[in-house]
Amino acid sequence: MRKYIKKAVPPGEEDLTEVRRSVSDIIRAVRSDGEAAVRRFSQKFDSWDPESFRVSQDEIDRAEKSLPETFKQDVRFCQDQVRNFARLQLESIREFESETLRGVFLGQKVIPVGTVGAYVPAGRYPLISSAHMSIVTAKAAGVGQVVACSTPVKGKGVDASVLFAISAAGADEIYSVGGVWALAAMAYGVAGIPSVDMLVGPGRAETIEAKRQLFGEVGIDLLAGPSEVLIIADEFADEEIVAADLLAQAEHAPDARAVLVSLCMSLPNRVLEEIGNQLEKLPTAQVARESWERNGEVIFVDSPEEAVALSDEYAPEHIEVHTAEPEWFLDRLRNYGSLFLGEPAAVVYGDMGIGTNHTLPTGRAARYSGGLSVGRFLKTVTYQRLTKEASCRLAPVFGRQAKKEGLPGHELTALLRKRKYADGKEGTDGSD
Repeated sequence: MRKYIKKAVPPGEEDLTEVRRSVSDIIRAVRSDGEAAVRRFSQKFDSWDPESFRVSQDEIDRAEKSLPETFKQDVRFCQDQVRNFARLQLESIREFESETLRGVFLGQKVIPVGTVGAYVPAGRYPLISSAHMSIVTAKAAGVGQVVACSTPVKGKGVDASVLFAISAAGADEIYSVGGVWALAAMAYGVAGIPSVDMLVGPGRAETIEAKRQLFGEVGIDLLAGPSEVLIIADEFADEEIVAADLLAQAEHAPDARAVLVSLCMSLPNRVLEEIGNQLEKLPTAQVARESWERNGEVIFVDSPEEAVALSDEYAPEHIEVHTAEPEWFLDRLRNYGSLFLGEPAAVVYGDMGIGTNHTLPTGRAARYSGGLSVGRFLKTVTYQRLTKEASCRLAPVFGRQAKKEGLPGHELTALLRKRKYADGKEGTDGSD
């Protein structure tokens, strides 16, 4: 049974026509006009027109000196956790070779992407942790070159805290340029910025649309939309913490989504009251209140199984489990970006740098995709090696298959090998 105590306002038809047109125009301009277009957009939107967009080592050093030591220690700690977890992930991805048939050797190699462009936005908020998640993880994967771009703030260049985080994460080159034109510049290699093989990093609707339009010319991490959290809670949950965790997600943006799935009939009213109290004091209350009022949901369910079924339908970016036996849900939940088991685990830990990556699927994409990981920066490629005897033996099978598909040229390549090796002629392998 499900009982909706608070439902989200049904979303209207989102018209992205103007966003798509604007993004397309910017990408087209950068592709055709290069640096001139990047400078034009940078001046217009960011009041920023430096002699060079590349951030110098002197600027990086000055930024580092301007920051409190505690902040720098915290950044390094968070980056160490992300790096350590990425290395553990890397260890689980292995190369192999196996003789699958007599004389047929099939294998897998793991090769890092060559060059990655990391976008670290600093518009509404300086997203320091974005540098950890994208740059540190790419470097742990073995990416040879990571180029980073970040929004210049108020015509004064990259925010010092963001710049330090990008540098500490291991970026090879840093550029003070933001917006769609930064992504296009990295994709096409203009304004002195190297062209990249893959673009990663979060952003608003324009950033997501730019990645969508550039995909194919370059790879991307994923198209992450508005932030989401779903909390499963029972009678043992602390309403103050549950309310705070819901509002923490709501403060991201007016279109963020926060959902409470309660196994206790009395908990929802206590949480709703607590949300009202906390909104009176929360500095980001204007954004959080709009988000909660429009998109927040509270649902009572009468069994853990129903909570799992409902959660898997939502397929949220984050799930928190505030129940007496959170491990029960670990074994049964299927669709989520990242799972936080028990009250001691909080989304903020994952967001800021406990180690797991915070770039996660949204909009129900968790049904078919996980989040950013070291594996996204790796190409898993395959190879084949056959003895001449195996090639001769298998040629008729694959030749007949090719003939059935109407591909006589394919069939011929198999039959030539059979004829040559059956006659005992030298092949190119020589590993009989």
